[in-house]
Amino acid sequence: MKKNVGVKDRFIRFGIAFIAILLYFADCISGTAALLSFAILALTALLDFCPLYGLFGINTIKKENNDK
Repeated sequence: MKKNVGVKDRFIRFGIAFIAILLYFADCISGTAALLSFAILALTALLDFCPLYGLFGINTIKKENNDK
């Protein structure tokens, strides 16, 4: 698995998952689909890999500039 999720992207994914989990436990949202989506967001952030990004050729990792 080649990493394709950058640092900013990871923070956004964790943030959305955290807010969504809070909403779930506050009974604002419910259902298995909601729990699954939180898990997917958190898992892709932890693994630094998003299968959809790989499918569409997206990479949010900044490339290092070695041409000094």
